[in-house]
Amino acid sequence: MSMYYGTAAKSRLLLGTAGYPSPQVLAQAITRGQPDIITVSLRREGSGGAGFRDLLAQVEAHVLPNTAGCHTVKEAVTTAHMAREVFATDWIKLEVIGHADTLQPDPFALVEAARILCDDGFKVFPYTTEDLVLGEKLLQAGCELLMPWGAPIGSAQGLRNVEGLKTMRNWFADIPLIIDAGIGAPSHAMHAMELGFDAILLNTAVAKAGDPAAMAAAFRQAVGAGHAAHAAGLMPRRDMASASTPAFGLAQLL
Repeated sequence: MSMYYGTAAKSRLLLGTAGYPSPQVLAQAITRGQPDIITVSLRREGSGGAGFRDLLAQVEAHVLPNTAGCHTVKEAVTTAHMAREVFATDWIKLEVIGHADTLQPDPFALVEAARILCDDGFKVFPYTTEDLVLGEKLLQAGCELLMPWGAPIGSAQGLRNVEGLKTMRNWFADIPLIIDAGIGAPSHAMHAMELGFDAILLNTAVAKAGDPAAMAAAFRQAVGAGHAAHAAGLMPRRDMASASTPAFGLAQLL
């Protein structure tokens, strides 16, 4: 069980809601994936029609609005305030994009927007990179968790900087860390969970799958298995072979 701003979440899978063929397919994916938290774009809600709004009213998952597509502090803060009115929640996933090709966050604008929103009572889930300095600045701004990317949004590359993410996990040992973006396969999600991350947020890998509902179920199982493996204690990697059967006690032929 994870804790986000005092709220418990049984599932360690967070699911996005964009890009699905229909609200019905999205509903099936939510049912099979069993996320406690789903992310919703204000733009998506506005264009999704009654079917999408009815779905949000029916699901038991906590709605996490996001500022997807925002490129400036003003745009992100304005979108967050609008989302608070529309969805009646002070939770916000904060995205402030700084690079058009990689969709990498703008670190300076991200920290400024996070400080403004935290001061205004928002519970901010910041989409960030594995940069330790940026992470520290976001925590100082009032964030209580961090959401580092695995790889660029929608790239399906998995964990592109494993060593950097391991360092981040070790440095922020007591801070909830959620891998957000770049996850393309259940094995990627399992790898992140085996490293000790608290949860996975993904969207495209499920929405664009041949069978989104089945893929959501696969990710749910992978996230659970990865977390269980980390909790059980993975054996360390070795550079040399190590015999699993000891030499002592073997039969000797004379």
